[in-house]
Amino acid sequence: MVLRSSIYKKPAQLRAMIEPGLITAAALDAVRELIAPGVTTLDLDAAASAVITGRGAKSNFQMVRGYRHTICASVNEQVVHGIPNDRPLQAGDLLSIDAGAEFRGWNGDSAFTVVVPGDAPDEIVAPRRRLSEVTEGSLWAGIAALSRATHLGEVSAAIEGYIEDNAPDGGYGILRDYVGHGIGRKMHESPSVFNYRVPDRGAEVRPGLAVAIEPMVVIGDQETRVEDDGWTVSTIDGTAGSHWEHSVAVHDGGIWVLTASDGGAEKLAPFGVVPKEID
Repeated sequence: MVLRSSIYKKPAQLRAMIEPGLITAAALDAVRELIAPGVTTLDLDAAASAVITGRGAKSNFQMVRGYRHTICASVNEQVVHGIPNDRPLQAGDLLSIDAGAEFRGWNGDSAFTVVVPGDAPDEIVAPRRRLSEVTEGSLWAGIAALSRATHLGEVSAAIEGYIEDNAPDGGYGILRDYVGHGIGRKMHESPSVFNYRVPDRGAEVRPGLAVAIEPMVVIGDQETRVEDDGWTVSTIDGTAGSHWEHSVAVHDGGIWVLTASDGGAEKLAPFGVVPKEID
């Protein structure tokens, strides 16, 4: 008989996930401060690495076989898993940064998207900024749904519903081949967290559940391809993509966003949700 470990964690295990979440958040904060025209994604990678190692943690991305960097940096039509390089960023680029930290055997994982500041045509900047705002909003709609859901399928429905309600005419594409996941001792664990409605109700939402919710949304068609580097996922039609992610814990008192310094309080307030610290 094969014994499977539970997807639900004990309170002490959830507490152990707080620090890697905060380290991940700090690494992404350091990256945000540097984003400007002329900066390379290798520069951003070095900044994230310095924060993670400086706090006694490891990059969990570097623990993935064959990947040598601390962050994934995806630009414009690249949606996720972009490899840092020496191309200088340009004003108006749509940049998604994904990073994670492993600390004392526990993991954090988070991502954000930003339009590189500077002088760029509004017809380029405006739709990219809107895409990022809607994608981020769908992430927080999903996290808010998690606070009252009985099953993860309700989170998926909330994410897609928010995107449908806020996308411009013609809608956005939601990636189908890449979804959110459980997180804990490993960066990627069960269960899957879909960013679109699915027939299955999904895993039960109850104390001990820790998941990384990460909508990946594109301006055009959701079909993607993996580039020749074996990692970078880009849209086939060349339209821009956005990726937002947070690691979230469900506990006896409610929910807590592990990769947000305030536990998600500011962004959850418009949804009427107050996160509770893990006791």
